[in-house]
Amino acid sequence: MSPLTLYHNPRCSKSRQALQLLEERGCDFHVRRYLDAPLSREELEALAARLDGDVADLVRTQESDWKALQLATPSADDYLAALAAHPRLMQRPLLDRGDRAVIGRPPENILALIDAS
Repeated sequence: MSPLTLYHNPRCSKSRQALQLLEERGCDFHVRRYLDAPLSREELEALAARLDGDVADLVRTQESDWKALQLATPSADDYLAALAAHPRLMQRPLLDRGDRAVIGRPPENILALIDAS
């Protein structure tokens, strides 16, 4: 199995559920508390490329930080810039296998990535 990284916010119940699922499965994984250690723009681009879906899927667009940006038709670059400037906008939890990443909403989505390893 490739090394796993869980992008985790301990204040988020879904993120805590994903962490518990990984622990229960006995997975070898690294936790990155992305609010304490934000991702660089380059890391975000690479992560978005591994994600099933669009870069827009990485962004929590209902957050006030996003709404304050007032972007009518955001581009991929706008989404990445917003995530780099406002790490709390990143969807959580997120599990990255190095070649593929999934958003853990619901947390059981991470099981598909683990089982595909």
